[in-house]
Amino acid sequence: METFVQQLINGLVLGSMYALVALGYTMVYGVLNLINFAHGDVLMIGAMVGITVLNIIGVAAPDLPGVAKLIIAILFTIPVCIAVNLAIERIAYRKLRNAPRLAPLITAIGVSLLLQTFAMMIWGRSPVAFPQVMPQDSIAVFGALITPTQIMLLVLAVLSMGGLLLLVEKTKMGRAMRAVAENPRVAGLMGVDSNKVIVMTFAIGAALAGIAGVMWGATYSSAQFAMGFLPGLKAFSAAVLGGIGNIYGAMLGGILLGVIESLGAGYIGDLTGDFLGSQYQDIFAFVVLIIVLTLRPSGIMGERVADRA
Repeated sequence: METFVQQLINGLVLGSMYALVALGYTMVYGVLNLINFAHGDVLMIGAMVGITVLNIIGVAAPDLPGVAKLIIAILFTIPVCIAVNLAIERIAYRKLRNAPRLAPLITAIGVSLLLQTFAMMIWGRSPVAFPQVMPQDSIAVFGALITPTQIMLLVLAVLSMGGLLLLVEKTKMGRAMRAVAENPRVAGLMGVDSNKVIVMTFAIGAALAGIAGVMWGATYSSAQFAMGFLPGLKAFSAAVLGGIGNIYGAMLGGILLGVIESLGAGYIGDLTGDFLGSQYQDIFAFVVLIIVLTLRPSGIMGERVADRA
């Protein structure tokens, strides 16, 4: 029982990060019918910028509480990630909105490699240690252990996803985003500025990825220029699992994928004496993706985006 609870907690923590990144994929797909495969590298930029800010804070204000340091790092990281994502949208995607679907896909892969190269030039090839700013004492929950970093991540994820839902469901910009996702031509005729909506969508996705990047680095204690590829691919799998184009689906898919990974790796680890559990953890995202695409291509919650044929 204790082992199950521990794996469940680890899965919820991992799934929360997947969900934050998956929201960026699904929102961009909703308004542009485009998969931004460079989005995982925005997470990487967030982790790297967070490390830089925390190192500066460690010198300038070493006595600040760890929670305050992480919050300050996130507040500095979010604008950087937004600027990067808006530059991607303006330079790489805007002129390709009406191009064949293969062109934006190839462009996204090129942008991903470009971001990795820039990060390598700035922060180097080797993994960069994430400053340990949070207390390391774990808290017992039903016999399992959860760290203050994990608690903070879960709280930030819940607040971020709750804030996004309020924005989408209760504000004028949210209604405009839903209108553009439903039918951009009709939304334009009704006075909705599609460019403004698209820019806001990229900005929100970047902010969520920036938060996930800082917390990813804090959870795994390091970051590296190529770290965004695998989490980005898994987050995309989570978006497909939940139903790409559906915000609720992205959240559900991210949480489910994290829990499936953690429980699956734990189960294999128990069978093999922890010899193969961690090695096989990464396959679960792609096994789930294959199964979902085979049995239910629209995902668990379906696709809310109308067909734009």
